Amino acid sequence: MKTVNIDGTMLKKAFIGAAQFLEQNKEEVNALNVFPVPDGDTGTNMSLTMKSAVKQILDLGEYSVGKVAIAASTGSLMGARGNSGVILSQLFRGFANGLKDKETADTTDLAEAFKLAADTAYKAVMKPTEGTILTVARGCADYALTFARGEKDVIIFLEKVIQHGNDVLNETPNMLPVLKQAGVVDAGGKGLICVLTGAYNAITTKEEITFETFEPQVVEHKPILQDIETGDIEFGYCTEFIINAGGEDYEEFRQELAKFGDSLMVVGGEGLIKVHVHTNNPGKVLEKALTLGELNDIKIDNMRYQHSHIIANEDHAEAEEHREEFTKKFSFITVSIGEGIDTVFNELNVDYIIPGGQTMNPSTEDILNAIEEVKGENIIILPNNGNIVLAADQAKELSDRNVYVFPTKTIPEGITALLSFDPEMSIGENLENMEEAIVNVKTAQVTYAVRDTEINDRKIKKDDIIGISMGEIVSVGENIQEVAYDLMKNIVDEDSSLITIFYGNGIDENQAMELSKKIGEEFEDFDIEVVFGGQPLYYYIFSIE
Repeated sequence: MKTVNIDGTMLKKAFIGAAQFLEQNKEEVNALNVFPVPDGDTGTNMSLTMKSAVKQILDLGEYSVGKVAIAASTGSLMGARGNSGVILSQLFRGFANGLKDKETADTTDLAEAFKLAADTAYKAVMKPTEGTILTVARGCADYALTFARGEKDVIIFLEKVIQHGNDVLNETPNMLPVLKQAGVVDAGGKGLICVLTGAYNAITTKEEITFETFEPQVVEHKPILQDIETGDIEFGYCTEFIINAGGEDYEEFRQELAKFGDSLMVVGGEGLIKVHVHTNNPGKVLEKALTLGELNDIKIDNMRYQHSHIIANEDHAEAEEHREEFTKKFSFITVSIGEGIDTVFNELNVDYIIPGGQTMNPSTEDILNAIEEVKGENIIILPNNGNIVLAADQAKELSDRNVYVFPTKTIPEGITALLSFDPEMSIGENLENMEEAIVNVKTAQVTYAVRDTEINDRKIKKDDIIGISMGEIVSVGENIQEVAYDLMKNIVDEDSSLITIFYGNGIDENQAMELSKKIGEEFEDFDIEVVFGGQPLYYYIFSIE
């Protein structure tokens, strides 16, 4: 029997199935990240974005395809993490525009929605690159438009579109040399195929698929609201996450976390540890957690802000009348990870620090909440990571404040931008000065390889120590100090005069000072500073100016 259209209930089921399947396969997607550094988070970011989309769908009272698609678009928009998550949210945005006001959808409707999805995602990226998720999305859309003319069965239509999408995915190594050299397909494209496959599996099974099978249901009881002073909340950040901890004993970890706050819950099983804690230092909590394993499902809520926001919503009109006026001309929001780096940003008068970085990309909603918290007439966001820029741009579009995203891609760039800022100048002059300043700073990092690979004819083995500069692997070895020194010898030139060494987790001050002394002997005329960064993943981060 043919399925000639899908209704809202089927589309809801499709989104839940897509989220389930992507969650089940996210580690496979993560593993496809070409660069062999511990930042393979494409699958994680896309999965978290999908979860946010599904949660929004479940809040609906009725399920036309148009309403389901719009809910998915809204949820994914707010929950988007990383570039892959933002692009996925833009695909859903275009898909929703294609199904707007429709009760049901046939193959032609779906094909047109796929086309709008691809077009919207391409427009969201300033310099689209072929051989990525964008290529797979467009390949699916173009094929769907052609195939829909002669095929009215939705099931057959979706099956063929996914088959074609897989063919396009398998061609991505021929479009991007770096994929071909590493012997992998594009991670984001694979994630999209997982989404489509999960949706197809869901609507072709007779079994009921519910969100509860994907994620434990949390029953929330609406509290009796009291207008309390938020200063009475001793620990302001509700911090939740899951650790992939293998067989780790987490009792000692539980005792360590007890020092940072209250309302602590640490439970484990099946190689996972679920953590909930109220704290004033979410960054320190996350750093401790990273010593046990990789983190997933990170959620940090400002409870003081939440309480104020809930109370305000009880009388929206009064809240609008008493909207707090700006108290300063400029506010800075920056993304940071590491206790020492947080301290540097605080000393540079940053108004709001968002915990994040590699493998821990903040969502659009996280950035939007920060925008609402600061009191500057002009707000400048420093993402300090290339995988966070799109989410920051998306938050800017959703806000009615004067927001400027200055697209710093590294911590040293963010620090240099702040140092070049002059509050007496206009926003335009400052942005221009900041841009000129970061051109003169090089960033380099020392980390470890998460898998065997070959890049630019250089063979790299899992757990090798690697030195990276401006996205290129410069040095490889087995000793952290030797790789770091070799990295500096290769990238420092006569145009520079200052080297700042941020040492992270796994490196003590004595090791950092020894490295500083050795580099100083090589570059006698340079000023060398050693700063505790406390960052995970990267043993050293270097700023060369």
